[in-house]
Amino acid sequence: MKVLVAGATGGLGRSLVPKLIAAGHDVTGMIRSESGAAGVRAQGAQVVLADGLDAAAVKAAVGSVQPEVVVHQMTALKSGIDFRKFDESFALTNRLRTEGTDNLLAASHAAGVRRIIVQSYAGWNLQRSGSPTKTESDPLDAHPVAATSQTMAGIRHLEAAVTADQAIEGLVLRYASFYGPTGAIGKGGELVELIRRRRLPLIGDGSGVWSFIHYDDAADATVRAVTTGDPGIYQIADDDPASAAVWLPELARILGAKPPRHLPVWLAKLAAGEAAVSAFTQIRGADNGKAKDAFGWHPAYASWRQGFRHGL
Repeated sequence: MKVLVAGATGGLGRSLVPKLIAAGHDVTGMIRSESGAAGVRAQGAQVVLADGLDAAAVKAAVGSVQPEVVVHQMTALKSGIDFRKFDESFALTNRLRTEGTDNLLAASHAAGVRRIIVQSYAGWNLQRSGSPTKTESDPLDAHPVAATSQTMAGIRHLEAAVTADQAIEGLVLRYASFYGPTGAIGKGGELVELIRRRRLPLIGDGSGVWSFIHYDDAADATVRAVTTGDPGIYQIADDDPASAAVWLPELARILGAKPPRHLPVWLAKLAAGEAAVSAFTQIRGADNGKAKDAFGWHPAYASWRQGFRHGL
């Protein structure tokens, strides 16, 4: 099958492209500049250049490839996340989720694309009350932290635009927090280095529940979604949601670092902002049952406990 991956040089794209090729697909990576082309070609894919925010360029790129399936993995988070300025950290990614998604949908209509798969997220944006894990049928957080409101709006736009499209089979994959060699939770990654230096404290009681997924496991699920699954929303996470009070000290142990310091909520609000406090004390994990059933998929790292130890 002919597949176009928009964002082929991103963290997930780098795992996804070779897995799609190994599955027998004819893959083209859509990237912004020639600087990343050699790496994509080395994986066995073809390359087409287009900025996701340039509607004309995207239309030309998709039209030249004539793919059957488009996979939207465009993000822009190389500078990391500042929890105090959360929406500013996601400003360009939010444009890719709104304008970029609209551009890909319009181009896909014009090219006769059959299916589009897009990257969303499952974590801080899930409803922060009730059960410790949420399914796809649970609503997103109706009252997100103020610093995350624009990013939430971008996620809502992406998911609504894709699932409401009647002309194309639209699948939204809500990936949990990524980890792996090229991520913030990966060898030399920003979060790993903060933990090594004991600069990532445990806030409050650490009761916020996190879900994780290794890049390779996320890529495997995405490969399955190219050919299986009905249109809709799917959460791609491992089988072991865990509170920050559990996963953060365990990751410190795995890294051979000292246990994280504790920071009271009132001080964390001043130092890191309300979004950080929410992430450590309020957020909910993601149930992955729907994706496992629909795609016949199971993460190789069923728990972050094994993944953090062997997959960073």
